[in-house]
Amino acid sequence: MVKAPFQQLTDDQAEPVKFSTLTAGLLVLVISTITRAEHYQIVTEEWAPYNYLENDQLAGITTDIVQAIMALTGDNFKVEVLPSMRATRALNEQPRTIMYSLFRTAEREPLYKWVGPIVEDSIHPYQLASAPQQIYSLAQLMNAPRITTRNAGLLPDLLESLGFDNLDKSATKNQQLYRMLIAGRTDIIIGDTDGGVDYYSRQLDIAPDTLRQIPIEIYRASLYIAFSRDSEDEVVAAWAEALEQLREAGELARIQLRYAQIPAP
Repeated sequence: MVKAPFQQLTDDQAEPVKFSTLTAGLLVLVISTITRAEHYQIVTEEWAPYNYLENDQLAGITTDIVQAIMALTGDNFKVEVLPSMRATRALNEQPRTIMYSLFRTAEREPLYKWVGPIVEDSIHPYQLASAPQQIYSLAQLMNAPRITTRNAGLLPDLLESLGFDNLDKSATKNQQLYRMLIAGRTDIIIGDTDGGVDYYSRQLDIAPDTLRQIPIEIYRASLYIAFSRDSEDEVVAAWAEALEQLREAGELARIQLRYAQIPAP
């Protein structure tokens, strides 16, 4: 081990330095002890391009951001991928739980402690470009024969609250939406952000001109990291500070650009 050179100080010099160094050292120790006093679990769902499994490895824009945050805070919490409803249940019922890639809605606001925003994106309906009836208006969309969405979660709840009574909530996985649309088993799908549609189209070898984005923005919001209410404020604050450091350093933009350039398998 290489030791730093020692410099002898006079009594007048040593006292204030000793006090300030000791104070700073104790402060860092106290903060670190508080921050890591309890172990946390992290849960997320499979929702490309933000969090998804690829070759049994968890990847995605938000996944990389969360890993970068923990590199700065010194945390090494395990991340588990769960179905959407199980992940949300864990966040609601299990102590010291973190879930990422969550929309921060008015209903969810008081339920969790929040860090973000991370990224902002929007959700549009999609239909086949070859569909005989092209949809352009909300009235047409609400009168479409069938719209397929996920079986549970924020999006189907939102669509039902808007008065859609033509929903098919049979899809349990994102890929099912695209397979059903290509096979002619549904007319319209609503389930992913525009970035997610691009990802799954590449993954499923859907030609670029096959799908048509319907020009109706169903939902637009930012994604956040949510902490269960029993999470220590010091932990939440440390993650928030680390996220801002990454943002100011341009790392968030670099991560998003990297995923925009990587073709899905």
